[in-house]
Amino acid sequence: MSRAAGNLRDKLDGNELDLSLSDLSEVPVRDLAAIPKATVVDLSCNKLTTLPGEFCALTHIVRLDLSKNQLIQLPSEFGRLVNLQHLDLLQNRITALPVTFAQLKSLKWLDLKDNPLNPNLAKVAGDCLDEKQCKECAQRVLLYIKDIQAEQEQEMQRKLVEEQALKQKREAQQRQKEEREREQRRKQKAQQKARKRRDYDALQAAQQEMKMMKKKETEPLDSHKIPSKPVHKRKPKRSSRLGVVMRIILFVIFMLLGSIVVCRYTRLQSQNVCFTINAMYEETMRTLTNYHILESVLQFGSRS
Repeated sequence: MSRAAGNLRDKLDGNELDLSLSDLSEVPVRDLAAIPKATVVDLSCNKLTTLPGEFCALTHIVRLDLSKNQLIQLPSEFGRLVNLQHLDLLQNRITALPVTFAQLKSLKWLDLKDNPLNPNLAKVAGDCLDEKQCKECAQRVLLYIKDIQAEQEQEMQRKLVEEQALKQKREAQQRQKEEREREQRRKQKAQQKARKRRDYDALQAAQQEMKMMKKKETEPLDSHKIPSKPVHKRKPKRSSRLGVVMRIILFVIFMLLGSIVVCRYTRLQSQNVCFTINAMYEETMRTLTNYHILESVLQFGSRS
């Protein structure tokens, strides 16, 4: 046991521990916890501004006097003091009580005078000028805090429902967004597939066209190599060549006849060119005449 605890034990009178007027700015929680016999604790007339959270573990306390300190608020876990029956908070700076205060089901006496309580709490607390009023104060304050606790629980429940609804809405929106993204990806894949299909078909068509062109280019060579009907293929070539030769001969004959006519019956007959043509014409006519005379002689000889 610590020295301070030993000193506190010296101040213990039965189950009462008097620490008032001790100039305390902090509560010796550990030392108090070491003396569970001290169910009545007097911490009045000190310089306490706060109570540590560990103070709420002193559940053995039944009567607590915190009057005439500088407490601004009580710990949020103050409701853990389930055995507390008497609480004196006279002349502090408390404006409100924690919601867990409603858990002090054993509380029978309460004094909140001379605190800057909020108007609603002050109205509920009333005066504590005698035993009866202090007991009524405890009852009314407990009911008031319970109502606040119920309202807070309802508010929390409402917020929980709203948060749940909002969460479901966000999840639904997220699912819709994901569905839209999946649909967009499906469309993109379908477009890519269609584009690849078009490119593939175009490539196949180009390859087919190239094959056809190569086939057409190789067909004449194949016909020369393996002529299936050589007779029918050569006749058209001979007839076409003969026609060309005949046209050339006819063209030459017409040119000659035209030259002869021009040179014999026009003023150009005195030209050197026409002289040569006329000479050739006369020589030809003499040859033909001799040919006809010879033919006549031969015919006459054959008759005789």
